Order: sequence, then C-alpha cells, then structure tokens
Amino acid sequence: MSAPGRAPLRLLCVHGYRQNDATFRDKTGALRKLLKKQAELVYISAPHRVVHSAAPPAEPEQGATTAGTGGEDQPDHQEADSRGWWFSDVRARSFDAAQQCEASLGLEDSVDAVREAVRTLGPFDGILGFSQGAALVAMLCALQERQVEPDFRFRFAILVAGFRSACAQHAKFYASAPLAIPSLHVFGQTDRVIPEAASRELLPRFERPEVLAHPGGHFVPAASAHRHVYQEFLEKFFVKGERK
Repeated sequence: MSAPGRAPLRLLCVHGYRQNDATFRDKTGALRKLLKKQAELVYISAPHRVVHSAAPPAEPEQGATTAGTGGEDQPDHQEADSRGWWFSDVRARSFDAAQQCEASLGLEDSVDAVREAVRTLGPFDGILGFSQGAALVAMLCALQERQVEPDFRFRFAILVAGFRSACAQHAKFYASAPLAIPSLHVFGQTDRVIPEAASRELLPRFERPEVLAHPGGHFVPAASAHRHVYQEFLEKFFVKGERK
C-alpha cells in the first residue's frame, strides 16, 4: 500500500498517564514497525511530573513484550520520570479517569507544551494519543476546530483508549457540534483501565469516527490483523502516492 520514496505522514504522539516520551516510544515499537512506510512517529513528554507516593494506583500502560500486539499492560511503578497531562485531584496532584471533579490542575500547561512542540518539531499531519493522552487529543481537536489555536493544523487524529474527561471544568470541550476532523478510535474490549464503553462515549464527538475494537486490554494494538485498519485510515491522507 506504500509508494517507494514518498514522504511519510508525521504524527505527534501523546503518551498516557505516568509515562513519558521515551517509555511511550519504547512501548509502541511494534506500531512504528507496522507503519514504518507510512508514518513517522514523533514523541513528546507531558510537562507535569507525577510523584508516585501521591498518585493513586498506576494506570497500567502498554508494554512491548508480546510480539505483534504492542504487549500487555504493565504498570510503570519505578519509572523515574513519570508524567501526566493534568491532575484530577488538585491537592494530591494525581489522576484517575473516573474521578469526578469541578476543576483540574495543569491542562493549560499541557496545551502550551503541545503548541510548543508543533512550533519546534512540526509540521505534523496528524496526532496520536493513548489513554489520558487520547483524552487530551480530543480536547486539542476541539480547540483546533474553534480556531483558537492557529498552530494546530492536524488533519487527522488517532485516539487509543480515549475517554471524556470527568472534570466539570472540561465540559466546554464536549459542548460544540461534532468535530469534522477525521478520527480513528482504537480500544480494547477487555480494557479494565478505560473500559470500552468509556471510549465509545467519545465517538459522538466526531462526525465520522472510524473504529478499531480489538479483543485485548489497555495497550496500543499492533498485530498484523490490525495493519489494514491503520493503513487504510492513513492512506486517505496521501494523493497519488504522496502526502496531500
């Protein structure tokens, strides 16, 4: 499906809670290999450090030990540079996707970090997020379509184990009309961290969401069985073998 010598699409990759750019890159090695002829994945870190003693039980992020699948979830308990995009518990500086809260801490700094990454590492064709990072991606897409972030010019979004933020302060991101940006939503049918139902709640926020539901848990799937879904989605952004 790839044309020789064509420039790959560039994707900005947004990691999950208690990860960073390096760990997410390591744990998506199978995906990079799967898409190497179509996409270049560029990784950034969230601006907020997660203090382990103050955090709730870790959101188990995907490992890279199961061949072809991206690996099953393994908590990064000992990760020295764990990061988060925002905290749902302002006092504890911790995050739980299911925690109801009136206000969060740190989201504005994370939007600033993504803006800076676009300016210094871009341009990017699309954006990919995992778990808390996917929830952030949905918010960034909303900002882009409101034209309040001129630096954001993503042509598509891939959201893996995404969800709607439970913070009342973030309700504004879900109040507008469905987003026109093309989107691929990937989630595990046995995900115990972000249940399938939570990821499906994001689908109505997009006009024409495409779905890849896999039988696994909380990780980025990259088995050969998933290749055609990713590739067919990405091929839409090439014209006659070249990037649009």
